[in-house]
Amino acid sequence: MAYIAEVPVGNYVYLYECIGYREDGKVKSKRVSIGKINPKTGKRMYKPEYIQRMKEAGKPVEEDREDISFSINDIKNSSVKEYGLTSLLDELAKTSGLRDALNKSNPKYCDEIFTLAKHLVASGDAFMHCQEWLEGVEISEDIQNLSSQKISKILADLSHNEIEGFYQQWATRRSETEYLALDITSTSSYSELIEDVEWGYNRDGENLAQVNLCMLMGETSRLPIYQISYQGSLKDVSTLETTLEKFNAIIGDKEIRTVMDKGFYSNKNINKLFESNTRFMIAMPFSNALAKAQVLELAPSIDDFSNNIVIGDDTLRAVSQNHKWGENDIFVHSYYNPIKATISREKLYKKVSVMLDIATENPQKYESNIAFLKYLQIEKLDDDSYEIKIRNEVLKQQNKHTGWLIVVSNHVVDAKEAIKIYRDKDVVEKGFLKIKNSLDLGRLRVHSDSAMQSKIFICFIALVLLSHIHNVMADKGLYKSYTLRQLLRTLAKLRVQVIDDTRIEFPLTKKQRDIYTAFGFL
Repeated sequence: MAYIAEVPVGNYVYLYECIGYREDGKVKSKRVSIGKINPKTGKRMYKPEYIQRMKEAGKPVEEDREDISFSINDIKNSSVKEYGLTSLLDELAKTSGLRDALNKSNPKYCDEIFTLAKHLVASGDAFMHCQEWLEGVEISEDIQNLSSQKISKILADLSHNEIEGFYQQWATRRSETEYLALDITSTSSYSELIEDVEWGYNRDGENLAQVNLCMLMGETSRLPIYQISYQGSLKDVSTLETTLEKFNAIIGDKEIRTVMDKGFYSNKNINKLFESNTRFMIAMPFSNALAKAQVLELAPSIDDFSNNIVIGDDTLRAVSQNHKWGENDIFVHSYYNPIKATISREKLYKKVSVMLDIATENPQKYESNIAFLKYLQIEKLDDDSYEIKIRNEVLKQQNKHTGWLIVVSNHVVDAKEAIKIYRDKDVVEKGFLKIKNSLDLGRLRVHSDSAMQSKIFICFIALVLLSHIHNVMADKGLYKSYTLRQLLRTLAKLRVQVIDDTRIEFPLTKKQRDIYTAFGFL
């Protein structure tokens, strides 16, 4: 059975013919664009092909045939704006509940915040360029001015309660069974006025003070769930307890499942995770006695077909064991990748062989070189000749844990399931790349604590939108034809001309139509 649906997009309403059908015993539906509502008369305006099809079927339709004519001055004074990308972002925010969460938590500045987030997705430029971008695009929000001065005021006015209110609204929408990948990155700043900007380990290798940004992302939804910033001098391991406590306060009694890399591992953190009844999975560093013991025990026997598992394109050896952690059970999953171990060993041997050849030709030049002395023993003899030896123990020690991964969990028993969950945590690493490379967070470019928190918050909104687009592109195979930025530019080229309050859309290209279809927009 077919019916016509009116679908609002921004300030306009489009008409779709919805047709229900059955496939494999399931009820499905498809929809076809057939026209829109005349913004002046409120009447339906159908596409010629739909009118012809209805006539041939003996079901003529009434349509708005109002003739609209424009003067030369009307056309000269008209505006042409981009709307393809902004309309898609509006729809994604609506269907995901993002817009609703923002409206409820930040009623005063919800339109401005969302517009700034759309600006970041569309251009990746700093906030100071938003007004210039705004003048060339059609947006659903009634905003005429987002100058640098107004943006600065918004960033300063946003309160901690409003920002946390959004996270509470947004986090409660997540799946209760979804694993949350937790990771931390740093973003640098030149400012000396932000309290959290401190010197510490800079993950980008920059000689700048920084702020640490910790994020929880859903492994199934592949969407950011929550974020919190810390002082730049704090190490990953010291942030875990506070992050989980804050997240617990937001979501209430819902169960948390977290997956983390070895940067968050400590005996203290494991104890806290058990105490909080959090279901966890975390990699162990090889500075840990248990991780060392696992390799020592399993190395002679793990490389056996009985321990073989296949994960994607990789073939691994895996052994799972049940250990006691105080009064609790903990499952220790030990993995060995023989191909990775071999490649790493051969790279090291090649590196040291080249060093040996170079040092042999001119030992006097390298007898004090720290890099060479790490692997070579260069000794001058009484007759002024040199004796050069390989530090075999150093090579053995460096190769000792190559290809190994030790993961512990308090609830996942199976090694294959555990490694799948652990590997999926790269979703948060990809999120950090997006937020720093595509959303202007490589530098803070603000000079107060409140402005910093507000900017990070708006970048989070933008990252949700960008992650939605990435997910559809990955699921629908769009990366075969476009990069993320190419897809955004293709949609941004879709324009609309407004002449004397009449909105005239430019026709869709084949690429634009294909993209909208992939997103379920047509």
